[in-house]
Amino acid sequence: MNENGIMMPVLDLIIIVIYIIVVLALGLLSVRKMKLSSQQYFLAGKSLPWFMVGAALFSANISTIHLVGLAASGYNEGLVWGNFEWMATFCLIILAIIFAPFYFKTKISTLPEFLERRYSRGARLMVAVMAIAAALFIHIGMSIYAGAIVFKTFFGIEVIISILLITVITAIYTILGGLKAVVVTESIQTVILVIGAIVTTVFCILALPAHGITNLAQLREAIRPDQLSMLHTNSQVGLNWYAVFLGYPVLGIWYWCTDQTIVQRVLGSRTEQDAQRGPLFAGLLKITPVFIMVLPGVLGYVLFKDVIGNNANETLPVLIINLIPTGIRGVIAAALLAALMSTISAALNSAATLVAIDIAGNIKPGLSDRTQVNIGRVSAVLIMLLAIAWSTQGGRYSSIFEAINAIAADLAPPITTVFLWGVLWKRGTKQAALVTLIAGFMMGVTAFIIDLPVFGTEKIITNRLGIPFMMQAWWMFVICSLIFMTVSLLTPKPEAAKIEGITWKNPREILMGKPLAGFSDPKILAGLLFVLMAILYFIFR
Repeated sequence: MNENGIMMPVLDLIIIVIYIIVVLALGLLSVRKMKLSSQQYFLAGKSLPWFMVGAALFSANISTIHLVGLAASGYNEGLVWGNFEWMATFCLIILAIIFAPFYFKTKISTLPEFLERRYSRGARLMVAVMAIAAALFIHIGMSIYAGAIVFKTFFGIEVIISILLITVITAIYTILGGLKAVVVTESIQTVILVIGAIVTTVFCILALPAHGITNLAQLREAIRPDQLSMLHTNSQVGLNWYAVFLGYPVLGIWYWCTDQTIVQRVLGSRTEQDAQRGPLFAGLLKITPVFIMVLPGVLGYVLFKDVIGNNANETLPVLIINLIPTGIRGVIAAALLAALMSTISAALNSAATLVAIDIAGNIKPGLSDRTQVNIGRVSAVLIMLLAIAWSTQGGRYSSIFEAINAIAADLAPPITTVFLWGVLWKRGTKQAALVTLIAGFMMGVTAFIIDLPVFGTEKIITNRLGIPFMMQAWWMFVICSLIFMTVSLLTPKPEAAKIEGITWKNPREILMGKPLAGFSDPKILAGLLFVLMAILYFIFR
């Protein structure tokens, strides 16, 4: 019995321990007979099929923050937070159609490497540093903290013990096995994660009749106004429909199209079509969290609002403890571990790749494969230690899910600007890229300091000026774009030979550059996915 009055049954503990052992063994066995070159360690030998790329993209993104945070957000505001999932589908379409062809054809190992080819070495190093910071502070650090809080709530395990347990297990197979071990375990964990979330949702729905709710009309009467609506016009948390459609693409293009943690799976694809179909498959999977992660929070409001009260972060633990029987509860706990370990392992491997290839490789060109792999492993250990230290500060934020997106809103605009205009506008220059990245980064750091409780407790930009973080992202993108275009027009245009093959000649080439290769052509699939999303938004508007 822990301090919250929750006793962890032996069966659930056995399931969790078996799961941990199996994941660790599979991660190491996946590379048991491989001689790890740098390409195999960092890019899985470019052997990943589309379904594995898509599953890994989905799993690398979904974390314990999503499971707990989306349920809490569903409890508080409803499905409107599901826009972070559905808008991701549109960004994955952009990745598949606009960015992936260049990433695959140029045979790059990292996203900053692409920037060096398009712009300069300075742009590459700047983005590498920013990407490592994002992996450390957002992907790894906050995920570790969220996992530790969940396991303290469920099982009474102290936060520091949870942090150490989680990081040691995940670091072992990630540091030793590289991307292949990460993707193999991610693919398995995706299945476990989705099953766990579906089971929780099903038990929530089955519990509704006992509370006098047998149809949709009765459910609407029992919830808050607009709790089942995706598009709001007077959101209390700054998620009005225009903020979503303007602000999210800035965050989404950075995260889904330019962030090493995510795109590394695309770089490991075996063919160009796999590199395009994988993101589209991930986009299809991103439809599901609204129904299996956000919706349970809405149902939790109906079922247990007297128990949960104002402690929205307790929504998922309360649902699991009160609705899920022993044995299945162990599977759900394993799903939480799956989400947590996938995010940490993905970010850790990608950060190690950036250090080894973009920083060490630039400082000392000509490093051997063995040396690069060793540098990657050592840097992964150091990054994990720093992330552990940072994770202890997670309690400074009232909402982890909102915090990571607010930090992303400060970081994303300059990176989105130089990547997006870099592939769409041939006139963009190396001077413009470097000036935009430096100016945008300084602007983002300033916004972070004054709008998050680094000093004091008030969010000055959000509360005093009335500009929520999504609109902050949009306006910073506009400013960065103006800087980029102005400097580009004032500096010599890039040589045609330098940008050949890494920029689109015109928008028509994106859709009509190659003839369609049948029904399975990525452009056809992307169109169908776009139509599906439009229908879903119409239904849940």
